Amino acid sequence: MIVRNHITTNENLIGVFYGIAAFGLWGLLPVYWKLFQQVSALEVLAHRIFWSFVFLSLLLLLKGQWSQVRQSMSSASTRRYLLLSAAIISANWFIYIWAIMSAHIIEASLGYYITPLFNVLLGFVVLRERMTFWQYVAVFLAFIGVLLLTFRYGQIPWIGLSLAVSFSTYGLLKKLVRVDSLTGLSIETLLVSPFCLGIMGFKHVQGSGVFGNGALSVSLLLIFGGVVTALPLLWFAQSAKRIPLSQLGFLQYLSPTISLLLGVFLYHEPFTSAHLLSFGCIWFALAIYTLSQMNLLPILPAMTGRS
Repeated sequence: MIVRNHITTNENLIGVFYGIAAFGLWGLLPVYWKLFQQVSALEVLAHRIFWSFVFLSLLLLLKGQWSQVRQSMSSASTRRYLLLSAAIISANWFIYIWAIMSAHIIEASLGYYITPLFNVLLGFVVLRERMTFWQYVAVFLAFIGVLLLTFRYGQIPWIGLSLAVSFSTYGLLKKLVRVDSLTGLSIETLLVSPFCLGIMGFKHVQGSGVFGNGALSVSLLLIFGGVVTALPLLWFAQSAKRIPLSQLGFLQYLSPTISLLLGVFLYHEPFTSAHLLSFGCIWFALAIYTLSQMNLLPILPAMTGRS
C-alpha cells in the first residue's frame, strides 16, 4: 500500500511539472512571436503549422504510430471533424500571432482567461450539459467584465472574444472525435499544410518571404516555431493523464497570467483602471468557477441545458 501511494504521489508530481511546463511555455510564447515583428502574421502562421507537422511527423515515425493516422483518416466523419478543427485552430493561431505582433497581449490574455467559462457555456448550449448555480454566476460575472471594457472603449474586445470562442469550439470538436492528441494534431497540421506551402511559395516567388531570403537566424526561428507549438501540447497531454481535471483547470490560469504580466511590465501595454475593473470581474468569476469545481462552495440547485 505504501509503495502504491508513493507511486501515485510521484505520478501526480510529474503531472504537475508537465502542466506547469505546458502552461508556462504557452504563457511565454508572446516573447517568441515578438521576434517576428518584420514578418507578416500570415507568413508566421504558415511556417508555424508546416513545421509543426514536420516535427509531429518525426515523433510519429519514432513512436511507430503512423498507422493510427492512416486508421483515423480512413473515417469520412473523422476527416470532416478534423478538417473543421484544423481550420478553427488555424484561425485561433492567426488571431493570437497577429494580436501579439500588434501590441494586444493584454487582450489576448483576456481571451484565455475567459476560455474556461466559454467551455462551460458551450457545453450548456450545445451538449445540453448541466450547469451549476455557481458556474452560472461565474459566466455572468465574466460577461459583466467584457461589457465594462466594451463600454469604456466603445468597441467589443473582439480579439479576446475571438480567441475564447475559437479555442472553446476547437475543444468541443476534440470531444466529439475520439482521436488521441498527437494523432489529432498531426492530421490537423497535415490537412492545412498544403495551404501553408502555397502561402510560403507565393511569398518566396513574390520576393516578400523572409524564409531563406533574410538572416539565417530568422529562418531557424520559423522552423523552431513548430517545436514550441507542439511541445506544450504534448506536455499538456502527459499532464492530463496524471492529475485530476480540477488541478489541471487551476494550472491553466498560469498561461494568461504570465502573458498579462509580460504585456504590462515587459512590453508596457496600457493597463488602465477600466482594465483592472474588467479583469477583476473575470478573476472573481474564475475564483468562483475553480472553487465550485473543487466542491468548496455550497451546493445549490443546478441549471440544465435540457429542454
